Amino acid sequence: MDFERELNSAQHQAVVTTEGPVLVIAGAGSGKTRTIVYRLAHLVARGVEPASILLLTFTRKASQEMLTRAGLLLALGSQGISGVAGGTFHAFAFATLRRYHEAAGFPTGFTCLDSSDCEDILGQCKTKLGLGKGDRSFPRRSAILGMLSKSRNKELDVGDIISREAFHLLPYAEGIDSLGQAYTTFKTQHNLLDYDDLLFSLERMLTESPELAEHLRQRHRYIMVDEYQDTNKVQARLTRLLAPASGNVMAVGDDAQSIYAFRGASVENILDFPTYFPGTTLIKLERNYRSTQPILNLTNAILDGAARKFDKRLYTTREDGPTPECMRPFSDLTQAAMAAAKVRELTATYPLHEIAVLFRAGYQSYPLEVELGKLGIPFQKYGGQKFSEAAHIKDVLSYLRLARNTADFPAWSRVLAFVPGIGPKTATKIFEAIRAGDRAVLGKLAAKTAEFKALIEFLDALRALPPHPAELLSKVIEAYAPLLAEKYPEDYPRRQAGLEQLEQIAASYADLDAFLADLVLENPDQDHKKAREDHLVLSTVHSAKGLEWSAVLLIDLVDERFPSRHALSRADDLEEERRLLYVACTRAREYLGLFAPETIYQRQGGGCTPAMPSLFLRELPTDVLDERRERLGGNRAASFAACPTPRTGASAGQTSQPPLRQPIRRATSAPLSAKVAAPGTGAGGGSSAGSPATSAAAMGYCQHKIFGRGKIIAILDDGKYRINFPNFGPKVILAAYLKMEDAS
Repeated sequence: MDFERELNSAQHQAVVTTEGPVLVIAGAGSGKTRTIVYRLAHLVARGVEPASILLLTFTRKASQEMLTRAGLLLALGSQGISGVAGGTFHAFAFATLRRYHEAAGFPTGFTCLDSSDCEDILGQCKTKLGLGKGDRSFPRRSAILGMLSKSRNKELDVGDIISREAFHLLPYAEGIDSLGQAYTTFKTQHNLLDYDDLLFSLERMLTESPELAEHLRQRHRYIMVDEYQDTNKVQARLTRLLAPASGNVMAVGDDAQSIYAFRGASVENILDFPTYFPGTTLIKLERNYRSTQPILNLTNAILDGAARKFDKRLYTTREDGPTPECMRPFSDLTQAAMAAAKVRELTATYPLHEIAVLFRAGYQSYPLEVELGKLGIPFQKYGGQKFSEAAHIKDVLSYLRLARNTADFPAWSRVLAFVPGIGPKTATKIFEAIRAGDRAVLGKLAAKTAEFKALIEFLDALRALPPHPAELLSKVIEAYAPLLAEKYPEDYPRRQAGLEQLEQIAASYADLDAFLADLVLENPDQDHKKAREDHLVLSTVHSAKGLEWSAVLLIDLVDERFPSRHALSRADDLEEERRLLYVACTRAREYLGLFAPETIYQRQGGGCTPAMPSLFLRELPTDVLDERRERLGGNRAASFAACPTPRTGASAGQTSQPPLRQPIRRATSAPLSAKVAAPGTGAGGGSSAGSPATSAAAMGYCQHKIFGRGKIIAILDDGKYRINFPNFGPKVILAAYLKMEDAS
């Protein structure tokens, strides 16, 4: 069977090179699956027994699709090629261990545990060891299982996992380690295997039973492993243990798309494949069937800065298409408005479901979600949690809701849940007393429960304050902080970042009711597992892998967000962030827009601080991106002409940030020489002091929301002023954040 006419030259070479070790570096959109399918069909067509082929994939769906398509090529019908062994690594391990359970050390067999079984066993061990008794901050069983799983897959001590990824749990490291040992002992004593045990048990069996290992090598004469860049250390060792003497192993993958180190994947597996399999034939699939050449020029340039890689240059016959845009909003708040406006602009060309907005972490889309809700743009979100569904967001908003409406029963239910000794029945009784105005009942309960008394006093204090969203929210978050750490000990730093995003949103509102109303406007009901027609897609980059859209926007491309803060201090993590950006950009077929805001809201410091464009952007040559900046005042860059005025009530400003391309500072972000406070006005409202500042303003006095009244001591370039504030000293502030006092 000759497939040469249906494949490009590199694909054809990968299909017909059947003997010896082969490494196929399949660039994004290069027809990887098609190549594997045709190779399967080619092997069978030339007389290879299907049962002698082992196909290892990362999802059962992928394996079934490949086998079905190969069967159709051979005119065998939709049942596919029967007899081919494989599926996922874990499924293959389970089937092999079950068949040879005695050799695996289980004379009477074993039982495979699901996640709930594992949690139950861990709970028994925890009780037996007396860990976490009376300590509500002790991590939940599911979180501990996650850390134990990472420890196994990364082959690191659990203490190392905690110190690297959950340092706030270091006080519990010794207890978690003891619990992990007890959990392992329990499984061994009862012939139980969890999901991770399957791979290590198979490896142990193959190592300790050389005759059985040789039998399996003779049985599987041809091995094919898909997505090899996503294998962890034990999966790579299993591939080598199963490899036949002929060396007929084909690994297919892309080192540039290795983005799952947090799950234990090791990019070294694919990079070192030729070392472990001498005589490897290296084949590169570089023709891209997805994106336009301007997009590929950018993605190729991203990889140019990689420290270690297989060199490749993606190309396509689609030379047309716009150059990717890099947009520089004034802040991450105006970024949300501008991104939403860009989405509306793109809907003139593409349906909503063909447009996606991608981000590094789930919380980064929160301001955009609010903006989309206000504009009535339906969306569905992949990865992370929808803003309005996050429990910690609901918690803090409940306090604000009660500050406006004491008859809000759902809000009472949430805040009362934090008071020890108050369950649903007591909560209902309290609510009825409040609605009836019966303060006596509340007084009796307050006399018995100090926490309840403190809650009532706190809510009364909130109601006595002016209804300014930012100020009220700041007080709520301060009071909520210990509850956040106690309720979500495993991931409270991530949730804290979400609360900072909420504060940023609140800073743009003057009216509490408007703020709450915008946040509770629900996006239409959505199915997170299926793409929906006419719904914009919001997705983390990790969740976007394997997907593609006609138009892609990527937000928050600044140091400490993309790349993330921890990646800036570790070379390996930084290289994975580069690959993550590559994956994000290669999701786009025709339009790619990158957003790098010039300032970022920071809760500590009380406002916005200058942000450095992502170091990956600063590395790029000038010809792969069209840069656009948000300008001071009404004269915006042409590409932003359709963007609405930011809800701050003041014109957007331009900082003195340097151009996108400049010398790279890899270790840290740029020094923050001045802090710029968050906007102090909101939709439909403004400061009471004078009119917005302009570059022509005379020397005099001005008002700032955070720093108060100050004297202008210098007018600087780019719409900035140096102002001396009596209690804070000199500050450099953008005009957009000031209100000038009338000199007359």
